[in-house]
Amino acid sequence: MRLERHIARNRFVELKSHDLKGALGELLDNASSCFSDLKRDYLLRGLLQRESTMTTYLGNGVALPHVRVKMPRRYVLVIGRSREGIVHDGTLEGEHAHLVILLLADERARDYLQVLATVARLVKEPELVASLVGAPSLTDLHDRLLAGLGGILSRPVQAQQNRINRLMIREADRVARGAGCRAIMVFGDTFVGGIEPGAWFPKTKTILVTRNHIDLDDESDADRAVQVIQVRSFSSQRMAQLRAAVFVALSRGLIAFSDRLCCVGGLAGSNQFDTVVILDVEREFHTLLGGQTDLLPDDVKPEVLERVIAIAMELGVEGREGKPVGCLFVVGDTAHVERLTKPLVLNPFYGYKEEDRNILNPFMDETVKEFSSIDGAFVIRGDGVVASAGSLLQAADTDHALPSGLGSRHAAAAAVSVATDCVSIVVSSSTGQVTLFRRGVMLPLTERKLTPSAG
Repeated sequence: MRLERHIARNRFVELKSHDLKGALGELLDNASSCFSDLKRDYLLRGLLQRESTMTTYLGNGVALPHVRVKMPRRYVLVIGRSREGIVHDGTLEGEHAHLVILLLADERARDYLQVLATVARLVKEPELVASLVGAPSLTDLHDRLLAGLGGILSRPVQAQQNRINRLMIREADRVARGAGCRAIMVFGDTFVGGIEPGAWFPKTKTILVTRNHIDLDDESDADRAVQVIQVRSFSSQRMAQLRAAVFVALSRGLIAFSDRLCCVGGLAGSNQFDTVVILDVEREFHTLLGGQTDLLPDDVKPEVLERVIAIAMELGVEGREGKPVGCLFVVGDTAHVERLTKPLVLNPFYGYKEEDRNILNPFMDETVKEFSSIDGAFVIRGDGVVASAGSLLQAADTDHALPSGLGSRHAAAAAVSVATDCVSIVVSSSTGQVTLFRRGVMLPLTERKLTPSAG
């Protein structure tokens, strides 16, 4: 979905109100003047009701109020700016909202949470937000927003091709064909600004691995020569994203266990390829398969598992308020998992709409991180809905031994992955290492003692 199609010049508003209700009214006045079928008062009640149960303040001076409504178009975006600031219940003391981005979505829009996440990623950059707030006119604000959107959604640019890079590309292509590789996996964060791998390996299926979100042209997955996997790396070690990237590619069905891959990469930000690795997927992941033919449980969506892994990696590096955090996520086969759990605390997610407690919702990131310090596990349905937090797992103890140094959290993760058809992910409180368990088999996704990557 090309979000820029829904950002029109006539849907930018210079806000006069100093409270959220007034600001929402101004934005809805604009929307209803453009689309006569929108009922202003009805939408305002729905938006205020959402604010009463869950804040839509993203931080950094930006609020993202949103509501779903039956309408003949997929999305309506209206952007309001207040230089003086708007009082918002979700802000810290003395802080105000300066940008209010109103998203109206059709009830049938299937990529609603992905659109919310895209907008949220865009306004996480303080420099961009400051530029938008300080734009001399609404026309400049519109142009700067589209430019910022292009920075996170556009195709990667062609990387610097010096003599060594040209040699590495040529030899990687020869090695891939000679070794019978199914695909070439390119680690794009090697280059500042990204790369355009399709131009380098036009005859070979290419998988671009990057920490940045990239939106390819609107075409079917089956016809794409290039696939993109977004995996954030927190390590300065070469090819540190490799294992997580291969796991994601397997879960999406981009590659199979029987495939061989040619992986090309280098130090992040070095603008220099220096490594070519041939990887036999089955040899690398054979223990995880455990004699079965499926890697992902039937009820788990790949994007849900990817999002849980991303949050786990962020917690492993950042901790919470500067302190290390250990936590456990159990994804999939929820009905069976819940029979093996009991609450340690009152469930903080009970009673909220499923849409509001879905792990794919960008407003859930901070909520999950905040509750990560609670003892017990997060139980997450395969479609991303968080069923509970602070749950004690009572799965029967497994007979297989875990490596020394792993405690009760890892033992519980291994046991529940044997007793049910789920995937469990553990963040170690002592090392920050993120480990995945499937059928009791342990797969470390990161190395120990992670440190944040530059930038």
